[in-house]
Amino acid sequence: MNPAKQTKRLPRAEQAAAVALSVFLAAFSLHVPASAAATKPNFILILADDMGYGDIAPFGSTRNRTPNLDRMAQEGLRFTSFYAAPVCTPSRAQILTGCYAKRVSLPNVLSPAAPIGLSPREHTIAELLKEQGYATIAIGKWHVGDHPDFLPTRHGFDRYFGLPYSNDMGGPAELSKAKRQRRPPLPLVQNEQVIETVTPEGQNRLTERYTVEAVQFVREHKDSPFFLYLPHTAVHVPIHPGDKFRGRSANGIYSDWVEEVDWSVGQVLDTVRELGLAERTLVIFTSDNGPWLTHGTNAGTAGPLRGGKGGTYEGGVREPTIAWWPGKVPAGASNDAPAANFDLLPTFVKLAGGKVPTDHKIDGEDLSPLLLGRTSKSPHQAHYYFSGNALQAVRSGPWKLAIARQSENLRKSASTEPEANKPFTPMLYNLDSDIGERHDVAARHPEIIKRLRELIAKMDADLGITRLGPGVRPPGRVAQPVGLWLPGQAPTAEELAAHYDLQALDELGIGEVLSQGEAPQIGGKPLAISAEVQAESPEGVIVAQGGSFNGYALHLHGGKPVFTVRVAGEVFSISAPEKPASRFRVEARLGRDGALSLAVGGQSVAKGKASGVIPAQPHEDFCVGFDNGRPVGDYDGKARFRGTIANLKVVTE
Repeated sequence: MNPAKQTKRLPRAEQAAAVALSVFLAAFSLHVPASAAATKPNFILILADDMGYGDIAPFGSTRNRTPNLDRMAQEGLRFTSFYAAPVCTPSRAQILTGCYAKRVSLPNVLSPAAPIGLSPREHTIAELLKEQGYATIAIGKWHVGDHPDFLPTRHGFDRYFGLPYSNDMGGPAELSKAKRQRRPPLPLVQNEQVIETVTPEGQNRLTERYTVEAVQFVREHKDSPFFLYLPHTAVHVPIHPGDKFRGRSANGIYSDWVEEVDWSVGQVLDTVRELGLAERTLVIFTSDNGPWLTHGTNAGTAGPLRGGKGGTYEGGVREPTIAWWPGKVPAGASNDAPAANFDLLPTFVKLAGGKVPTDHKIDGEDLSPLLLGRTSKSPHQAHYYFSGNALQAVRSGPWKLAIARQSENLRKSASTEPEANKPFTPMLYNLDSDIGERHDVAARHPEIIKRLRELIAKMDADLGITRLGPGVRPPGRVAQPVGLWLPGQAPTAEELAAHYDLQALDELGIGEVLSQGEAPQIGGKPLAISAEVQAESPEGVIVAQGGSFNGYALHLHGGKPVFTVRVAGEVFSISAPEKPASRFRVEARLGRDGALSLAVGGQSVAKGKASGVIPAQPHEDFCVGFDNGRPVGDYDGKARFRGTIANLKVVTE
């Protein structure tokens, strides 16, 4: 266990002694000969956000000019089968802990003021490098918890500068409304303090500001080993290229921002070269997940891969990745061996001369033999594709077996496709000959399917396929999450009491949101929803909570009320057979045994059966009149409900 993490649980006197010892050890380390420090390589990890496999020239882009990444690839190694997770939070959790996101209970995207985050019991890449004498900094998007207990400075980073989550998660500019939603205006954080609210105009400067901080850190620590973690906000929507880059490309503002990220990479690498650090600095460039395809021209491309962000087809999770270390990593090389972002922790720690603690199981393996050109074989027998807590596919060698319906992207759920109600037959792809996953060859290779099912059985005994297996560890948790606000702006206890009475959901208007912790706590409980509705459109969400793995929604389709629940990834839905009058009262129930019922005007109109209650609290927000997360059912969650929603109630036993 990290001494800093132990200190948090010691009495005050012992804390003071521990701090004094830390200061002494730090002072002592200043006298370590420079030659000893020089033997340890520096590590720079540059992470793009939502950048697709086909968005940079080394991976086939002809739209975006990326001369610095081109040079990085010419001087380094391309990993062409490097995997992340389908969305932001899980991918970052994997990098930081060396584990599948499910193992550390961060399988879904966290909202601001979430009650969970990265557990203090997990060993992070920064913590383990810090134990080896490294200076550490995180610059950019964090997104594994925004309570102070979850921030970078509590997980091994000496310093932090950036946004605690995605750039589309800022609360309303009107402070009273932001407080009611418990969603602060977009905060820029330095260490553990909000230093400013980031406006849309301010977002234009984020990439430049991150880059300036990164270059300064490298210069400050040129004589001692360092770890720079640079997770960019770019190119996540909303798209905000800097003023010097907007309009410079020939392909719109998305390409402008890709080219600014390339510029940033160049600034960092040029600084490393200028300071004579190239031969002792390993730089990795990668992305957290595939392109957010539903944003059209504001999204990238997965190139030859199928799907994008939010899905477990290759386009959602296989990322453009380059390793650069002159004199160590072979120049102009590529490797197609499956590897993953959770491999970075054991790789960096091994190269730094340290050892990964054995008190917690991790999933990562040391990639240094691949990096240094000593082998072309993957250290993994298999790679597993999780969507939330559900295992959807497994890869071993070139073979990928899908055991559940996969979604193409974040908005197009597999559960809403025409075949969704039919039994799913596993599908087998040979990724060497069919990188686009278009040809199911399961019928021709029963022996391959048998072998892959044996690997799946091993994972089921560890993390579980849909359930939570014995290998899943709890997340960090706080009792009263408030979020990150400028000093003096956080909601008071009185405001919280006034605005977060969950017995008064009817005070919420269309477009309003409650975060996971504020929402009705429905996990593992029977559920009843009721509302008085006046509809001016045949389509629309009345109320929704969740969607990625667990959740429910009451919505209209063709004017008919529909009640949809997602139970451990499986979708169940019932619908009224007829369209009611424009004004009606609707009630939906999910019983303890999974019984579904729907009533309109006090009369039962539909019944069905789910596999049980929703087993855990959904990770997504509770939304009235729309859905800002992954849809639970077949509806457009982004469109606001046209009409009125009154007397909304969500009741649990």
